[in-house]
Amino acid sequence: MSTYHRYIVIALSSSALAVGTGLSLYAANAFAQQEERADAALNQLVHEPPTMEDLEASDLHPELKKVIRYGYDLFTNTQQLRGEYVFNDMNCSSCHLGEGRVPFSAPVWPAAITLPDFRGKNQHVNNLEERIAGCFAYSMNGTPPEYGSDEMLALSAYHQWLATGAPMYPDKPIYGRGFPAPEQPETPSYARGEAAYQENCAICHQEDGSGHYENGEYVFPAPWGDGSNNWGAGIARVETMAGFIYQNMPLGQPRSLTGQQAWDIAYYINSQERPQDPRYTGDVAETAERFGPTFHNRSLYGQTREHDGHVLGDHANFGEKGDIQPWNVGMPRFENLSEE
Repeated sequence: MSTYHRYIVIALSSSALAVGTGLSLYAANAFAQQEERADAALNQLVHEPPTMEDLEASDLHPELKKVIRYGYDLFTNTQQLRGEYVFNDMNCSSCHLGEGRVPFSAPVWPAAITLPDFRGKNQHVNNLEERIAGCFAYSMNGTPPEYGSDEMLALSAYHQWLATGAPMYPDKPIYGRGFPAPEQPETPSYARGEAAYQENCAICHQEDGSGHYENGEYVFPAPWGDGSNNWGAGIARVETMAGFIYQNMPLGQPRSLTGQQAWDIAYYINSQERPQDPRYTGDVAETAERFGPTFHNRSLYGQTREHDGHVLGDHANFGEKGDIQPWNVGMPRFENLSEE
């Protein structure tokens, strides 16, 4: 049983909806997404990533298979790199569910067919390795393996394996890419979000957002705090978090929450503290202004919480990582190229 499916079993068995409503809702949503995928095939690129079973049955060179397996292992158990490249409680698969294969959970194969490309976050053209490096610096609150290292090659190979058969630079939108956010009927509410979080999320992620652990190893990640992603991670943006929640949560019950609930929970979660953005200049207002146009204009970083006056991100807490600076952050590229 895969890690993803094991998590579904745990989530459903922990919930009051497990035996009846939860399972039928999961089946109904899965069926609805199958129909949606069939309809999308008319004008979108719909790709079914190969599985690890497909890898074993393939004619790829045995040495390449070993590297792809290692990439899969790193992707689903990134905690094995804890203290070297990872300094929080996350795995790659914490956000990219189903081994990075699930639509609307930011499946990772699109990166392999759309990169190199310009990325607004760092204002230059990124390749696949640089995109993965960004996940280490922000989502893993760490510092990435070097370009061309065994770990980086293995993770890249796994991404590319999942993209097997998909065209490079497709001329149609990619079905299921990213975390598409639902409509926002009303302005998100902290109070509504807290209530909805406690009702729908705390059973797995704890009331204080610290995550769920078994035998010292985490089963469900921390949505905030030192064990979570830092302020520079994409999911720290309220819209992105709302999309992730709506499309994927509670685990095994995608799209079971209303759009408003997803926005409210996202607003509540992203109103909590987490490790500092590694691009921090030493002043939260300055950092928020500097990276506002390319990132923080969609996060709550530097904003004041209404209920207690706390300024989010106004601290020098970098979590377990301490003062280690990710080597890839703030590294410009192609500055010598002309505008022509």
